Formats: sequence, C-alpha cells, structure tokens
Amino acid sequence: MKVALEMVDETQGAGATAPLMAALTVLPEARDAAVAEATLADLEPALAMLDGDESRRKAEAFLGGVLSNAPYLRDLACSDPQRLGEVLTSVPAERVRALIAAADALRCEEEADLMARLRALKKDLALTLGLADIGGALDLTAVTAALSGFADAALTAAIRFCLWDLERRGRFAPTDPDRPEKGCGFVALAMGKYGAFELNYSSDIDLIVLYDPEHAPITGGAEAPVEFVRLTKRLVKIMGDRTAEGYVFRTDLRLRPDPGATPLAMSIPAALVYYESLGQNWERAALIKARACAGDVPAGEAFLKEIAPFIWRKYLDYASIADVHSIKRQIHVHKGHGQIAVAGHNVKLGRGGIREVEFFAQTQQLIAGGRITELRGKRTLETLATLAELEWISGETRDELTAAYVFLRHVEHRIQMLNDEQTHILPADEAERMRVARLMGFTDLASFETALRAELSTVQTHYSALFENEPELASELGNLVFTGDDDDPDTLETLSRLGYKRPREAARIIRAWHFGRYPAVRSSKARERLTELHPVLLDALAGTDNADQALLAFDGFLSKLPAGVQLFSLLRSNPQLLKLLATVMGAAPRLAEVVSRRVHVLDAVLDPAFFGAMPTSPEFAAGLERTLTLARFYEDALDRARIFAQEQQFLIGLRLLSDTLTPNQVGEALARLAEQIVAGLLPHVIDHVAENHGRLPGADWAVLAMGKLGGREMTASSDLDLILLYEHDEAVTATDGKRPMAPGQYFIRLTQRLVAALSAPTAEGRLYEVDFRLRPSGNAGPLATRLSAFEAYQVKDAWTWEHMALTRARVICASTPAFQSRIEATIRETLARPRDRAAVAGEVAAMRARIEAEKGSKDIWDLKQVAGGLVDIEFIAQFLQLVHGAADPGILSQTTETALERCLRSGFLAPEDAEVLLPAGRTYHALTQVQRLALEGRFKAEEVPKGVRDLLVHAGEAPDFAHQEHRLAEMQGDVRACFERIVGPVKAEKEATG
Repeated sequence: MKVALEMVDETQGAGATAPLMAALTVLPEARDAAVAEATLADLEPALAMLDGDESRRKAEAFLGGVLSNAPYLRDLACSDPQRLGEVLTSVPAERVRALIAAADALRCEEEADLMARLRALKKDLALTLGLADIGGALDLTAVTAALSGFADAALTAAIRFCLWDLERRGRFAPTDPDRPEKGCGFVALAMGKYGAFELNYSSDIDLIVLYDPEHAPITGGAEAPVEFVRLTKRLVKIMGDRTAEGYVFRTDLRLRPDPGATPLAMSIPAALVYYESLGQNWERAALIKARACAGDVPAGEAFLKEIAPFIWRKYLDYASIADVHSIKRQIHVHKGHGQIAVAGHNVKLGRGGIREVEFFAQTQQLIAGGRITELRGKRTLETLATLAELEWISGETRDELTAAYVFLRHVEHRIQMLNDEQTHILPADEAERMRVARLMGFTDLASFETALRAELSTVQTHYSALFENEPELASELGNLVFTGDDDDPDTLETLSRLGYKRPREAARIIRAWHFGRYPAVRSSKARERLTELHPVLLDALAGTDNADQALLAFDGFLSKLPAGVQLFSLLRSNPQLLKLLATVMGAAPRLAEVVSRRVHVLDAVLDPAFFGAMPTSPEFAAGLERTLTLARFYEDALDRARIFAQEQQFLIGLRLLSDTLTPNQVGEALARLAEQIVAGLLPHVIDHVAENHGRLPGADWAVLAMGKLGGREMTASSDLDLILLYEHDEAVTATDGKRPMAPGQYFIRLTQRLVAALSAPTAEGRLYEVDFRLRPSGNAGPLATRLSAFEAYQVKDAWTWEHMALTRARVICASTPAFQSRIEATIRETLARPRDRAAVAGEVAAMRARIEAEKGSKDIWDLKQVAGGLVDIEFIAQFLQLVHGAADPGILSQTTETALERCLRSGFLAPEDAEVLLPAGRTYHALTQVQRLALEGRFKAEEVPKGVRDLLVHAGEAPDFAHQEHRLAEMQGDVRACFERIVGPVKAEKEATG
C-alpha cells in the first residue's frame, strides 16, 4: 500500500497539488447536448461548490462530455452530487491517499457495516479516478497504482475484521491487538496485474492465500487449516459479493497450486513442496508479478524469497523456452497478415494488444532474469525501461511499446468506464465505439480508429520480431542419420530422447522415404529437400502427444502425395505451417484424414486471406457456384459440393487450431458454409425432380434453419435441423411434368431429394446429417409443410418446446424475398405473443427435467447435457425471449449469446446472472468446437491425447487441464443456480408430481 501511494505521488510532477478542475487537460465532446444539459441540471449542488464562472463553464463542458458518454460514471455522479463537488475541488492524488487511508483505518463491529463502508469508498475512488484519468489529471501509473493500493487497503481491513472476530471467539491471540495481521501467519499474495500495481478500472483481483501453520497464533483448540479456509471464504464474500451498494473487487483464487484439489487457503510448506516438485512454467510466469499485499506481509515476502530459485532459474533449457513460447500459441500466425478490425477487437488479448506487450517483457524476464537480477521487476513499463538500459531492446522499441501500452490501457479503462464491466472488447456498435473515442479525447471515430490501429500494429511488429530469431532446436537434436540399411545407434538415441517410443520403427519409416518408395520422394531433389526438413519435422511431430502415431499419420499423408518437392520446400520455409500440420497429425484425426485425401487444401493456408477476416456468405456462395458450374451431371454436382464443403470445413477448423478465428467465428463460419451449401444445391435438386415431374407454377418455397444452424453456432459435427415450407395457388393442382404430382406430394419429394443430396454417402463421402423432426407434428407430420398450415399450427397446436425451438428459426433460402418476409413475420408474431410467465417457467423446467432424466450426465465434459451445461443456458435464453418478447421484441435473436445480451440491456436478465451465463456460454462453445473438431465419438477426458488437451486448455483460457476441469465444475454449478433462479427448480418427474 505504501508503495502504491508513493507511485501515485511520484508520477504527478508539477500538477500534483492542483485541484482536479485546474489540472484538467482533456475535455471530451458530449455525446448528446440535450442529455448533457439534463444531467448537469441534476448536478447543480456540485457545480455550486466551484469558484468563479470560468471554473463552472469548464466543469460543465467536462462533465457534460464525460457523463453523457460513460453511464457508469454518470450514475456515480448523480447519486451523490455533494461527493462529486468534493471530487472536482480536491487534489486528485491527495483524495486518493485519503480514500486509501480511510479504507485501511476501517474498524467495524458488523460485517454488513464493513461491506457497506468499503463499497462506498470504492465508489468514491472510482469516480475520482475516472474523472482524473479521462481529464488527464492523473497518468496511467498513478491510476493503476491507486486502484491496487486501495485493493491492498480493503483486503487489509477485511482481514483485520476477520481476525478480530476470531479473537472475540477465543480462537486467535494477536501479537498486536490494533494490527492483528502482524505475525498472524496468514497472507494474501497479489498476482498478475494486481501484483504489479497495474489493476485496470474494473479488474478482478487474483490472489493466492497462504498460511504458516507453525507460527499462526491459533488458540482454544482451533485448527489453522480450518480457520484460515473459513476466513478466506469470508474474505471473498466481503470483497466480491454484489450488494445494493455494489462490490469492492471480484476475487479470484484459481491461480493457487492445483485449485481443483487444494483448499482456498494453502499452507506455506505444502505450497513450497508443490512449486519445487510440480511447478509449471506458466506458474513461473505468473509468480514474476507476485507480491505479499495484505495480512502477514513479512511471511509472504519470506515465502517469495524461498521460491525465487523456482521463478528465476540460473539456466533455462530449450524445453522451457518452448514452454514459455507456448503461453500464447501460434506466435507467428498473424504476422503481417491483414488489417486489424477495430469493431469487436479485444485490446487485451487480441492482435497487437496489451497482453502482447506484457508477454514481450515477461518472456525476456523468464529467459534472463535468473542471471540478471535487474530484470526481476514486476511492472511492464519498468521492465521495458530496464531492457533498454541493458541494451536487450533499443530505446526506440522501448518508447514505441511504452506509448502503445499506455494508449491501449487508456482505451481499456474507457471501455470499462461505460458500464463498470470487466471487458476489454471494443463495442461492435459504432455509436458505442464513438463513446470510447470521445472519452479518449477524439472528436471523430475515424481518427480514433486510425490511432488505435497504429498502436496495435506497432505492438504486433515488435512482438513478432521478438520471435524471429528463436533458438534453433535442429542443432541441439543430435544425430539424425537415415542412410543405409542399418540403424544408427546415435540416431535411435536421438529419437528416443525426442519422445519416439518405437525409435527403430520410426527409423524404418524414414529410411523408406529415402528409398523413394512413394511417388512424392522418387526424385533426388525431393529427397534432398526432405533431408533438410528432418530435424524440424521430427521435432514438430515429437511435440505432439504421441510422436509415433503422428509420424505414422504423416507417413500415410506422404504416401498419397503425387509429388513432394514443392511441399517440402514449403514446409521448410514456413515452419509455422509445419507446426500446424504436426498439430493436425497429432491432435485432430478428423482434419488429418481430410488433408491426407486433399493435400492441395494446404495451398490456401499460405494465402494471406487465410489469416484475414472470416469468409463471408457471398465468398462461400461464389466459390460453390464456381465448383458446381463445372459439374457435368447431377451426381457430379453432389460430389463437387462435398469436395468444396470438406475443404472449407478443413480450412475453418485449421483457423481455429491456428488461432486466426475465435470459436464464435468458427460457429458462424460453419453455419454460413452450411446455408450456402443448402442454397446452392437446392436449384440442382429442383432441376433433378423436374426431369420427371416438372415444376409447380407460381409456387413459393423456403428452407428454415433451426437448432445450431439457425443460431449460427455450428460445430464440425453438427446436424442440419431444417424445415421446408411452401405455398401455392389453390388453382394449381399438379406439377407440369411428364409425371405430374399433387403440390403436397411434389414438395415432399423435393424435401426427400434435398435430404439425400445433403446426407447420402457418395464416392466423396456425405455432407451433413439432416434432421426434419422439428417440423410441425414432428415425424407424424408431412415432410414438407404448407405455410398456411404452419401458421395455424403455431397459433393453435404448437407446444411450448416448439416455440422455444422457434426462437432459433432462420430462413436461409427462399424462392422470393416476399415469401421470406412472410415467414419471418409469422415467427416474430408467434414469439412476441403474450405468455403467462409462471406457466411457461413450469413447462420449461419440466422439459429440462425430462431431458435430464433421459440424457443427463454427471460428466463435466458432456458440455451440452450436464446439469448447468449448454442446454441450461439455451433454455434460459429461450425462456426469457418467450416471456418478454411481447414487451420488447427487440430482444429476439436466434443466437443464444446475443439474446442474453439483449435481455441484459433490456433489464430482463440480472447483471449477476449475465456475469455467469455469458462467459459460461462462450467457454462451452469454445470447448465444444475443439471437441468436435479434433475427435470422433464420445469425449472421454481420461483418454484424450495431450495435443487435444492443450487445445482445450487454450480454448478455455485456462493455465492447464486441471484448472480447466475445476473451472468447468464451478461454472456448471453457477449456471444451474442461475437456471433455478430464473426458470425454476429442475425436479425429477416423480418429485415434480409427488
């Protein structure tokens, strides 16, 4: 805390003693003059506290600009104008010091009183820092240090309260009654940004809580492990529970060793044993920034000193360097490709973002900090300066990265000031992005986005350059000799060391290549290129979970290649492509099969467009049309459609592996592809049916996508849930072909042929499994449905579950825009019908219980059906749309996440529930995409290859697989709690009726 206060003071220079109004250097433009004027009218008591007309005019301009753009700050300002007046007339640094000191000095008898007073102080701090930050009165270091210092003080106050309570109950004997934390043996370590005094405006705080069982003054027969775990739970509640007054800081304890198996508070001896024997490289990276922040600080500092050899190794082996590099996968994949899109960009984790600056500094700390103690600093900007002083980087690099980091952190803060959300994503909506731009001091969006792109590009350039000269592993591998008939002993040793469990078999396979047994290696030039490729190829394959299996897969791939020179040269000069290929061979059997059958799909990976924006529907449509125009007959068209779809699915999957598409984008891309396949094949199907039966003059038709396709959330193995709707003139009673058919029969035949076109296996495989069971009356109804019958069914006969399914209905192709509009209007009217909330809730909960009874699972990796899984989230979104669609049809959306976001904005979903459901939905979707992409059949965690585990860990943004499983279990419990809070309890049928 003392360090934080010193940082606040040191960075302010001459402006440190000026009141906020005198220190302002930025006056943001108001979003709306009328809104600004109305807000200022509510703030008259605050404005009356200012001296002089000039100061008042300046305050009105400043507040009008800030508060019309930042709703959270407006709410803070309007809730207490007196407090706002004090903020405007105070010296920001002095006010921050006073708030931190007030938090540190809190002494309350009741927990509720402590929680309320801490939250009131946090609101004051948020308003003070928000206004001073936007106005340029406090710089970035002062703002982040103030937030971190206040977190220290709040934690200290909470720990003291808990220790005093222990003392009152006769279980703790403090050495200093006024400062019970002294010598208590209980300590909180601040991790990540918090440890580095770099908290952002709406940060969680990451903690590791430890205690010393030998020195903790626990009395009265109490046990330290029990008492300190309880104390930690209480601490989390005091800090993080959202009350009517808000929260202090959300608290995350998941960075502790093995969180799925260890208590919330861990003994120091147990932590030391863990780090010395099982510690991971990512944990070394996390501990760089660790500091003792509250409780028995000397005990925490002693612990960090003891594990310093684990964090700062004197020598770093190449395997460790590779592990450090894998903290962010696929380092080169974005280098130099495509313009960064600002809308929806994540300024923390996205290309050129804050994380890349931090990782730029942190990687070099891990590599050299063991030998160069000056590189052991915690703060990013401090480390960049040290790297420049030591001439590890140039002064220009330091200055450019420093400027970019400051700019991006400012953008991050302003995104969070809009609604006090822990988000780093620039709004997709242009008007919302303009709010951020104004708070940054820009008057137009284009200038802001140009400046932002420039900073992101600067970071990306330096970040990519850092890895251009990675250590060459090839020279370190040892002998790799595959000439002659006999095995070279040193080569076998090298292969064993790399991880090949059957080195003789591996050597035999590679020797066969050199004997020219496959077409791809018949020429001497091809074999020369392959020899050059040996070290990197074998190392890349060894990097997968099963080196022997990956080598066999590559051998199978090689055997089907018609020629090899070009590919071997390609892989040698594009190591990232080789790494991707090895990942596919070792971790994604589904993709490996595609690349073995169609080697030329790799050409697309080298196209810069592969790393650019997601393919659009017109691009898919144009590509499919080019393919289908080459078809000579109907069956040829079906084969060509399969080839096109499989190649595109491969490229989409590869983009997920290579991190160039997010899981959400993959779901949308797969849906776009599927709908274009359906739309592209349907005219061929119609023509094919017409050869015998003709056409139905004047008839209209449309294909309605349901389920995952309708919601644009497809995976690599998704079925297509479809409904075919049609309408025709009553006067037309038959088709006009040589074998006429009645209208209903014609459309049933058309639907049957469409199903066959999509799902029948041909020489090129099948496209999709197709399911028409969501049509009216399901399997009991006709395969194609007349629209008038569909409309009547929705009004009179449809069950609630059918209306739930209808929330995801989307027309993906139609004979005319007018017919499409009529269907969309029917769906909208059906979903916007007034409904009895209690009745719908009962039906939804009962349906969830029935599904759970039939398909339920206790397996946390059954992400769809497990209690608290994807079905719960989808049902909540569908339930909210059905019961609130009449009041606000604007909430309707086929996509689950969008529907929940709209319900949140409209007040139908509580913020605390949204904080659970939205991240959980994204995590489930990301993990499901990897599961379906990499593996066939049921997912069994205990049998999953390491390569797939790594993909899952990356997709779930977890440090390792154990953490991922722990988070999933927590998440599923929280989601189920939300379901029961919003919809109702999920009771088994007997329980529900009994």
